[in-house]
Parts: sequence; structure tokens; C-alpha cells
Amino acid sequence: MVKVYCYSRCSTCQKALKWLKDNGVEHEAIDIKEDHPDEKALRKYHKVSGLPLKRFFNTSGLQYRELELSKKLPGMSEDEQFALLASDGMLVKRPLLVGKDFVLTGFKEAEWADALL
Repeated sequence: MVKVYCYSRCSTCQKALKWLKDNGVEHEAIDIKEDHPDEKALRKYHKVSGLPLKRFFNTSGLQYRELELSKKLPGMSEDEQFALLASDGMLVKRPLLVGKDFVLTGFKEAEWADALL
């Protein structure tokens, strides 16, 4: 079973959850705002994903813009970035799909199909 960190008011998350259901993929939906991953989990997900850390940030989110992170992230250490991501689930790119041996950020149907079907 995969975990999906998502936000109920996010249309992309809704679309991703529908895709999982339509494709018969067993999953656990976790509210990223109320039960977001902690720093230890984020570090693990980052390592498994093989993605650049910046791909874990929700760059279209309100907090991202308010904190002007597009300007600040390049000067922040990796430790500072992980601490920031762990401080607020709304800063984390969603949906965040966590499987046994893969982690995907955002919903790209082809990527999800490759990983799950």
C-alpha cells in the first residue's frame, strides 16, 4: 500500500486520488496540512526519490510566495531547507506519493502509472 500526502482542497490532489481509485491502487491518504512528514521522513523521502531538494517545495503555494523562498532557498543550507519543509506541510509539494522503493512529488499520470501499474 502506498501513502499519499495530499490536501483536500487541492484540485491536483483530488485528481490524483481519483486516479488511484480508478486504477485500483490501495492507498492511505494523509492530510499534509494536519499530519505532514517530519524532518526525518523528508530526508528519507528525498534520498529515495533521487530528486533535487527544491522539487519537494510547493512553489505555487501561498507560504512559498509570502516567505519569498524563490530568493532565499539558493542561500539556505540543506539542513535549513529540511527544517523549513518539516515546519509546515503546506510548503511541501503535493501530492507526495510514497511507495516501498520510490517517492514522487506532484501528480504526473505517466510517472505514477510507471511506478504503480
